[in-house]
Amino acid sequence: MSKHILPHALSIPAIKKLQGKRIVLASNSPRRKEILRTFGIVPDVVPSKFEEDLPVSSFEEIHEYPVATASHKAVEVYERLVAEDPDNAPDIVIAVPDTVVLTHAQPATSDLGYSVLPETKQELLEKPMSEVDNLRMLMDLNGNAMYPVLTSPGYQTKSIDERTLVYFADNPRHIVEAYAKSGEGIDRAGGFAIQGLGGMLIRKIDGDFNNVVGFPAASFFKLLDLLVEEDPDFLAL
Repeated sequence: MSKHILPHALSIPAIKKLQGKRIVLASNSPRRKEILRTFGIVPDVVPSKFEEDLPVSSFEEIHEYPVATASHKAVEVYERLVAEDPDNAPDIVIAVPDTVVLTHAQPATSDLGYSVLPETKQELLEKPMSEVDNLRMLMDLNGNAMYPVLTSPGYQTKSIDERTLVYFADNPRHIVEAYAKSGEGIDRAGGFAIQGLGGMLIRKIDGDFNNVVGFPAASFFKLLDLLVEEDPDFLAL
């Protein structure tokens, strides 16, 4: 068994192709490492040094922003590792930007069938600057409206985007204020952690739960399967 593949990993073509390969995660996120470990993958962790500061206004479609960021992160890590040790270049660099939360639904690229809300202004919610900013975000999200969460993994120059709708309950203000005071949401996109105390604020989701946490595992493995199917020599030595 490869050092990157754990014994409990499913015996599927994509996983078999990863045997003996150097897998690198361009992120130090413990949540992403935990998700990958759950599915049997333990990558080398090499955080990207790419600043996630691409101007959002430069993208015609907002979903292109996290895809471009992930691609830049993957390339930066790959080129750095090759320069440091050409004989130990990574076979796969998994790059994921900070999760992007948008305040209104957009057309799905996954199997979700939610519709466009053309007359509603979107706001991109990244990490809150303070407890006050966190509370503002949560009050905007509070209620029955639905909000997509986008995360984009990249395999070298191959990229996908996955969207999950998160439905917030109509929470009493004192619960939202208590959550903001807990501090859990300060370093989270959108100001909440669905896998933690923030789960109390959520009524339901439509899509991949792991995507909201930080890594869209289902879409990632589907992409690998497609690459294997399209090219039998994918990742061949």
